[in-house]
Amino acid sequence: MNRFFDLVAEAARQSLLVKMTLSKPVQKHDELRNIYVKPVLIKEKRLFAFTYHYERRDEVKNYDDVQMMEILKELLPARFLNAVLFTVSEDVTLLVSSKGKATLQTKRVQEAREQNLDHDKQKNRLVNPANPWWYQLGLTTREGKVTADMQHKFKQIYKYAEIVESLLKPMKFDGTVHVADMGAGKGYLTFALHEVLTQRLHLDVDIKGVEIRPDLVLKINDIIKASNLKGMEFVESSIEAYHPEKLEVLIALHACNTATDDAIASGVKAGAELIVCAPCCHKQIRQEMERSGKVDAITRHGIFLERQAVMVTDAIRALILEYYGYKTQVMEFIEMEHTPKNVLLVGRKTTKAPNRMEIMRQIADLKARYGIRQHYLETRLPFRME
Repeated sequence: MNRFFDLVAEAARQSLLVKMTLSKPVQKHDELRNIYVKPVLIKEKRLFAFTYHYERRDEVKNYDDVQMMEILKELLPARFLNAVLFTVSEDVTLLVSSKGKATLQTKRVQEAREQNLDHDKQKNRLVNPANPWWYQLGLTTREGKVTADMQHKFKQIYKYAEIVESLLKPMKFDGTVHVADMGAGKGYLTFALHEVLTQRLHLDVDIKGVEIRPDLVLKINDIIKASNLKGMEFVESSIEAYHPEKLEVLIALHACNTATDDAIASGVKAGAELIVCAPCCHKQIRQEMERSGKVDAITRHGIFLERQAVMVTDAIRALILEYYGYKTQVMEFIEMEHTPKNVLLVGRKTTKAPNRMEIMRQIADLKARYGIRQHYLETRLPFRME
């Protein structure tokens, strides 16, 4: 242990320390999962930035070399059992057993590394917290730093932006891209969508955030105006009542219960090229299943009934999208430990004619198996046998 501390102190003193990581918490349920350390140059002074990775947020603190060593000795082995020191020429790994025995492993590197002393290096980010609207939306400070209590929310927004960019990149648009964000709420994801489309993909856009609460619509439009954002507007409307004249991309994240179906129906009727939904609150099908009295070894348990209702609801939604000529994909949106609302249903318009008879048969089988009389989306997008 002392040898490891000596090596860290020497690497810091000679400016050889590239980075350092602390991992494997002593307490398995410790909210602090790991720590990342790197040298930084702030106002011509060499410091060490500690990035504390908590379960739901990150914190960064800067220390001089003396403070760094004091903190390191407090954390090892009391809080963490593993540490890796990366220098310009070697890796030194500290491993502490559950009984407190410490061992060192040293490995020379093939090519000499260089220190990176950039502090908060600017990156070509998908979503840039320095943009003024994030401060006005309450996620960042005036300096563009994500606040501690909004770290988790910003991670969700960033993950959403990654997925949306990957879905939009292969698409070819002719002129202005017409987008509707159904049930846009406070606008977090609408602003992220605008950044991805305009600043990353360099597209001209006409984005409508559809929100039924007039106070939110007024507030968000004021932020859009103050930020001088072009091609974006919030409109006051329910999802069911909103009927866009032109639509290429429809987004509906966490629209409750059958509002997701209203959004899907709106996208299909408008001929949207891409439909992206993160459904939640699957009450309609769960109630249908409960009324039917059909139970099995799974659905007789309330929590399993809830999960089965979620899967059946979204499976039928996917089949109905396929009936209308969409290629569907179901993916994970947000990690399970963050929220149970982690399914993203994606539909891409295709030119391939669907096998509607087969799709109808699959929907009928699911409904019969679980005692479902009708899926709400069937009332919004009627079928006919072909």
